[in-house]
Amino acid sequence: MRAISGLWRWRHNPLRRTTDLLEAWVALGALLLILVVAPLAGSLIGGLAQSTLQKSVREQRASRHLVTATVVRKAEGSQLDVDPEASTGRDLRTRVVADWTAPDGSAHRAAVMASLDSPQPGDRFTIWTDRQGRTVARPLDSATAATHAVLAGFGAALLAVGLVEGCRRLVVWRMVRRRYARWDQAWDKAGPDWGRTGTGC
Repeated sequence: MRAISGLWRWRHNPLRRTTDLLEAWVALGALLLILVVAPLAGSLIGGLAQSTLQKSVREQRASRHLVTATVVRKAEGSQLDVDPEASTGRDLRTRVVADWTAPDGSAHRAAVMASLDSPQPGDRFTIWTDRQGRTVARPLDSATAATHAVLAGFGAALLAVGLVEGCRRLVVWRMVRRRYARWDQAWDKAGPDWGRTGTGC
């Protein structure tokens, strides 16, 4: 709005300098670029992120399997821990030694994190493994992937706005410096006795 009001104000003003008009045009151009480029960049980056993340979701769902494990014993030095991969981030987990059968039929025993407050031998719980039975993180879900894609698009739009505004400020700064340089030249031409003209001294 400042750009439009600036153009209108300087339209027929006799005090208007060329740099004033150029500054207003630069501001208007930056505003139009922000209105066009930012949404375009946001939707393009968000769309690319969405397709990449959803592909990752499909691949993880195909390669990761939920299997049932059985507690053998509590692992030495085990204590309650917060699961960083839990949806709420507050699910407590305990380290236990457990047995499970992999999707390929192989038997496994290892120390894993169990979502049990006080695990006892024979208790059952689920873990994520790959096809060979190695424990892996839970697969990314579609909702989380979509959220990340939206955030990526929003970040790209903000970056585009910042770039356009930064370029506008750089152009205006250079114009102001040039204006000040011309004023200094005009001041030097006027000389030190500019105020004594016509006084007869």
